[in-house]
Amino acid sequence: MELVNFGNTGLKVSKICLGCMTYGTPKWRDWVLDEEASKPFFRQATEAGINFYDTADMYSLGVSEEVTGRAIKEFWPKREQVVVATKVFNPMGKSPNEAGLSRKHIMHAIDNSLRRLGMDYVDVYQIHRFDPRTPIEETIEALHDVVKAGKALYVGASSMYAWQFAKYLSLADSLGKTRFVSMQNHYNLVYREEEREMMPLCRDRGIAVIPWSPLARGFLAGNRKRGDKGSDNSETTRAKSDDFAHALYYQDSDFEVVERVAEIARKRGVPNAQVALAWLMQQRGVTAPIVGASKPHHLQDAIAATTLKLDEAELKALAEPYKPHPVLGHR
Repeated sequence: MELVNFGNTGLKVSKICLGCMTYGTPKWRDWVLDEEASKPFFRQATEAGINFYDTADMYSLGVSEEVTGRAIKEFWPKREQVVVATKVFNPMGKSPNEAGLSRKHIMHAIDNSLRRLGMDYVDVYQIHRFDPRTPIEETIEALHDVVKAGKALYVGASSMYAWQFAKYLSLADSLGKTRFVSMQNHYNLVYREEEREMMPLCRDRGIAVIPWSPLARGFLAGNRKRGDKGSDNSETTRAKSDDFAHALYYQDSDFEVVERVAEIARKRGVPNAQVALAWLMQQRGVTAPIVGASKPHHLQDAIAATTLKLDEAELKALAEPYKPHPVLGHR
């Protein structure tokens, strides 16, 4: 597994990040795997040389962090060898101070995440979304203090408008505080609105880009059919019950993109997933897509995609059917 620099930092990460939202408890979402069912995927990732793992406090309401932390201890002999990222913002309780990006919540949240992970620090601490109710200065100051306390090494952000991220970047610089080094955004072949503003901003500022949902929650793998939104005809549990995906995709042009992916995949003799991931990894500025895996072939396809090079004609053919979408995934 090739390792690459994490944006403009000296941190080295694998070209695939294992997304750990899939691991925790099915009590949270019916498609989530419990700890015992999750272990083989951490083992598979480790054996493939994937050293980068992403979770969040709100995944399975903390259980994902617990499962991820124990798995990393089991499969990685040294903490220095692995890169762990988690996130803060979403509600972790019923009171208003148990959510958002206030100083109070961030300070509680990092300590709770470290306790669940069983770690002294995380490598990347990310704000999960933009918080319009908290002054940006307050969030930047709190994250800076988290880093200076040795509880995180780097800070990153996730889906928001480019102008919002630009404010975080410029204000951190002007205050002399810890700078954001990564953006975890919604980006794949059927959702490319990030190419308008966010991707150019990240390239210009040397920001690591680690897209979430690189296969559009399975849509690009071809496991959705026109008109089957959430129906019993769907091929996977997640396809049947993932209301979030149902709200993101399913316009006619999305299916046209999938058909183009399938056409090239047939010619190449590989699964759809390899072609869709290879396209994403060949986009300028992309560091490491975050791949979720609930079946062994999911990681196998992701690993194979790191060495699948699409030619210019194939890249053009894949991009051609795309039609603009409303902004999706910021909330």
